[in-house]
Amino acid sequence: MSELDDLKAAFVNLWGRMGPLWGIPPTAARVYGWLIASAEAADAETIAGALELSRGGVSMALKELRDWGLIVFARAPGSRRDLFGPEDDLERAMRNIVTWRKRREWDPMLHDFRDWIPRLDKERSAAAAVFRRCFAEMEAMATLVDGMTNQFLAGGTLQKIGLKAMLTMAKVTGRRRRG
Repeated sequence: MSELDDLKAAFVNLWGRMGPLWGIPPTAARVYGWLIASAEAADAETIAGALELSRGGVSMALKELRDWGLIVFARAPGSRRDLFGPEDDLERAMRNIVTWRKRREWDPMLHDFRDWIPRLDKERSAAAAVFRRCFAEMEAMATLVDGMTNQFLAGGTLQKIGLKAMLTMAKVTGRRRRG
């Protein structure tokens, strides 16, 4: 096995461990990592063989990644097989991840806080007042973060600063560290 193969395998395993932190199942994250590390788009059979996964597991992972907007697919010329590759626009991939996380986590949490706080207003005990204050603080913080997230997704301040410029700076900084 070459150094390149070792590093690709380590990268795929890293993505498999990191995926759940973003809400992406480990298998889907490993598939995504493998696609990022691959020079060309691949069909599901090739992916399954390379990662030693079942064809069904790869199909489910690809569907998840497609739903998240993290992969692109195209029909192979002269074939009925679909070829899959990673979304190559990092900014778009990041926005897709943030959108899904917001929809799955922040929106339901804010909905619950906004429902619970008025219900606690009816309670007159000291314990209810402490609980209500805690909920109100959490709701205020979540509302602030949600507003920043909405601004990011709408191309607000971060768009003006330039996420692409920030990513470019990260690449330059990374090169300086290596060189």
